[in-house]
Amino acid sequence: MKKIVLIIQIAMLVGIANLKAQDSIPENELQTENPILKISGEFLGDERFLLNDNDQWFWNENRLSLKLEKKSENGVKFFSEIWFRNFGLPAYQSAADLYNKGILNPNEIEIRELYVSKQGFLFENLDVKLGRQRIAWGTADKLNPTDNLNAYDLEDLLDFGRHRASNTLNMNLFLNNEFSLQAVYIPFFEPTNLPVSVFANVLNSDFTLPQGMTLTAQSNEIIQPEFSFLENAVYGFKFKGYAKGIDFSLSYLSGRDALPTAAYNTFTPTDGWGGVSIHSNLEYAPVHVLGFDLATNIANVGVWAETALYFAKEDVHIKNNLSAFYPYLPQPVISDSIFWKKTESKLKWVVGGDYHFSKGGYINFQYLHGFIHERGNENLSDYFFLRYEKTFFNEKLKLMPLSGAFIVTDWENLNENFAYAYMPEVVYFATPEMEISLSAVLFEGKGNNLFAGLKDLDMLMFKLKYSF
Repeated sequence: MKKIVLIIQIAMLVGIANLKAQDSIPENELQTENPILKISGEFLGDERFLLNDNDQWFWNENRLSLKLEKKSENGVKFFSEIWFRNFGLPAYQSAADLYNKGILNPNEIEIRELYVSKQGFLFENLDVKLGRQRIAWGTADKLNPTDNLNAYDLEDLLDFGRHRASNTLNMNLFLNNEFSLQAVYIPFFEPTNLPVSVFANVLNSDFTLPQGMTLTAQSNEIIQPEFSFLENAVYGFKFKGYAKGIDFSLSYLSGRDALPTAAYNTFTPTDGWGGVSIHSNLEYAPVHVLGFDLATNIANVGVWAETALYFAKEDVHIKNNLSAFYPYLPQPVISDSIFWKKTESKLKWVVGGDYHFSKGGYINFQYLHGFIHERGNENLSDYFFLRYEKTFFNEKLKLMPLSGAFIVTDWENLNENFAYAYMPEVVYFATPEMEISLSAVLFEGKGNNLFAGLKDLDMLMFKLKYSF
């Protein structure tokens, strides 16, 4: 807590110094695009509780996003975004916990971005950016199969498209006004962080056990990739262009799968009635990703499409060690199957569009084939997202009566393999800087899919956002 107070005090002192410096600058210079230091940010209050018998309060987030930006006349720019958060609910279990403010009042600091960029570095048409930065690829609305440079941030499963930044060397070569070439180098792989709170187990996959076996215990160990300068690096290239009213890009990425695979599993009997414990070694498979995206406007309708083709750099095996069941055999008993052949690819894509009506209405539709946690072409589900919103009273009030998603995992047996999420929302803009929203999220479904795993987690959400 002392660190947070100290940083906020420093930020306030910087802001005061910035205002004093601006007071000493002539008015005509204040209106240039090169202020001494620009400070902006946002406060977000996010509270949620479950609509069940207990009305359980499960999400408490108070976040200050502080952005600092400085531009120089020589083309140098500094930018940083830092989150100061009071996040989570008190989790005290003993009297000893009452001595720990970190348990009673959980706070944290997170550097979201921190970088320096230079326009015209070495060459007039070469821009270089170095530091911790978020590099978003793709043209779709938040759901981007080609957006794989930065690790996913799945902390809030309902915040689609959120990523963390990465320590990156980012270079853009502008060939002319319509075409550019981007090269990105990230020196080491960073894993995706998984959902928390009531979302924690939604993405966990269940073991398919042989008949007669019952899982009694489960543990795992992640085999972390070595910090090798070349082998563990993530890098990519993107050619971006504009022609005949169409924005498009072609991209290539060399990295690792976003989620680990249970590559080696050790089965151990725990009783005489089929109970087993499983210890898994989890590994991140090295991958190549080829991407293509486009965006255009057809008859005032915004249209986009995006696709990504994933290749494993080597065969991904799943090995099961069953030696504990056969203690008298001289050789270990290991079954070996190929989970993902390097000669096979998996294809994910999204298409969508949006339209602004003349009287304050807006509609957005997307169809996504394959979510982040799904592997293998035969296991990719179909996701349909729809949102309609309309503003009233000079845009002081916004209603979203039709908002949500529908998932199909097996079209041949739709009644047992579907899910939906209905997310109506009302937003009141108290001032241009402050908005208050109230929304509900209702889940239903059957089968093994993302939203069906949330069907008992209907919730109500209240958010307050203030920008400065």
